[in-house]
Amino acid sequence: MTTASTIKNKFMATIAKQWLEAKIITQQEFVKLLEKSTISSATVHPYISIIDNKLTNHKTGKPITLEFLTQWVAKINKLDYLKIDPTNINVNQVTQVISQAYAQQHQILPVNVDSNEIVIAVADPKNTSWLSDIQKIHRQTIRRVHANPIDIQRLLFEFYGVNKQVQSAKRLHKNKSSDPILNLEQLVKLGTKKDINADDQHVIGLVDWLLQYAFDQRASDIHLEPKRENCLIRFRVDGKLLKVYDLPPAVMAAVTSRIKILSRIDVAEKRRPQDGRIKTLSKGNREIELRVSTMPTTFGEKCVMRIFDPDAVVVNYEDLGFSEGEAENWRKLINRPNGIVLVTGPTGSGKTTTLYSTLKRLATPDVNVSTVEDPIEMVDPVLNQMQVNPKIGLQFADGVRTLMRQDPDIIMIGEIRDLETAQMAVQASLTGHLVLSTLHTNDAPSSINRLLDLGVADYLLRSTLAGVLAQRLIRLLCPHCKKPTKVDAERWVSMVHPFDISPPKELFEAVGCDECRNTGYHGRSGVFEMMPIHNDIRKLIRDDVPSEKLAAAAYQQGMMPLRISISHLLKAGKTSLEEAIRLAPPDSQ
Repeated sequence: MTTASTIKNKFMATIAKQWLEAKIITQQEFVKLLEKSTISSATVHPYISIIDNKLTNHKTGKPITLEFLTQWVAKINKLDYLKIDPTNINVNQVTQVISQAYAQQHQILPVNVDSNEIVIAVADPKNTSWLSDIQKIHRQTIRRVHANPIDIQRLLFEFYGVNKQVQSAKRLHKNKSSDPILNLEQLVKLGTKKDINADDQHVIGLVDWLLQYAFDQRASDIHLEPKRENCLIRFRVDGKLLKVYDLPPAVMAAVTSRIKILSRIDVAEKRRPQDGRIKTLSKGNREIELRVSTMPTTFGEKCVMRIFDPDAVVVNYEDLGFSEGEAENWRKLINRPNGIVLVTGPTGSGKTTTLYSTLKRLATPDVNVSTVEDPIEMVDPVLNQMQVNPKIGLQFADGVRTLMRQDPDIIMIGEIRDLETAQMAVQASLTGHLVLSTLHTNDAPSSINRLLDLGVADYLLRSTLAGVLAQRLIRLLCPHCKKPTKVDAERWVSMVHPFDISPPKELFEAVGCDECRNTGYHGRSGVFEMMPIHNDIRKLIRDDVPSEKLAAAAYQQGMMPLRISISHLLKAGKTSLEEAIRLAPPDSQ
């Protein structure tokens, strides 16, 4: 038996004994772990060998996870536990502490460097053979923390690999012309050759890492922001922007150029905004769409990529955040043979996901579903999708006019922006089609005024508008760390005003833990305001009727405003009062 196997078996036996004494596992599970320790392969990490047994913590009733085991080992070795969050680590700085080979040899990873100490995550708490070497080199306090060994192994490769690519790309540009445009053009020219040289591969590898990293972190957007000295890469996760990495300006320009090549937009054009799209695969071979937008700024081109994960398109509307009643009302609206159904809300409120989920459900083999979009955000083979192209005079209205001659049953218009598009939507509805589209308004009732302001005749709107869905995305409390708190009656009243809704006995508030990056929130859900157009509302659709009167009529017909939807999530303990007030501020009424 090898030394490694002996150490591993001893470790597994020790953990099994400790858990049995703590009544975390049963005697039967204890025996099972001991048996596993004698037959487990030496090449498999002992943590994985333990977790593979899929044990349950009998004190909490929760599964024993890799993080629970890591926390346990940290505690018995009197070390702090660390859940490594790559978005909070200065990769450029920590990779200068020790070499990749040395870090790999000892399975250690620097995670923070400041004037007082260097924090190093260790995979094996008992291995301190490296400690004196680093103390001699840096002459600083070294603080060890224990982290998941699998994370350490993965991030060792990522951190040092990415840093090496950045430095190599930086050297590529170091001795070239100071004109950034010439550098960019030269890099693109090299990248288009079949025999791509090693220097270009650094930029390609950097972009590949960036995209995969964004998918792993559940990012909805990637921001590449040029600055005078250090350019920023930021991810939007759960609605909040997180700084991820700093890049030198020359490397950022090359990365932006590579993304422009992938999205098939003009690499040489840097003076005007451009749009494109990328289709790629995640690690699990899932197709992911990215919508790319570039914009000239003071220090170069800013690039933003919006990520559309097809897995976010669901069949069950309850998964989007609809209540049972809202889901039933939405089904009634979209199963109409004709009429206009609008989805409204600001950018980033989930309108695209709601529409594609709806179209996916409606696109049966006996139905022709056609769309006109700008741009096509999620390509789906069950849909007939057309992209607007202003360069050749193909606008939304032209697209709808064309679709009308394509024998459609259902038409989706990406956005109603002008009178001509609105009139074509009305015409499509009058000729017996169901039309789905989006509009930018703050709530459902004001959508009617918006269409009237565009110039749609009120009698036509009365005949065609079937319903409006206004929506927002609200952050959900992290289930691992949320805690109950007393209800602040004054703030509750300000949130639900002008509706008289009784507060619950207790609410929950955000705390912050390793699972949620200390934000207190994990994931988002839709909150909705659904306004079917009943006869009482239809009679009010006139040029001179304010949205407040339309809203009052809709409330009488049972419309649940956004504030009520949010209050239901509050009572269910799914979000916090702070998040609710952020989404529906008191002065918005």
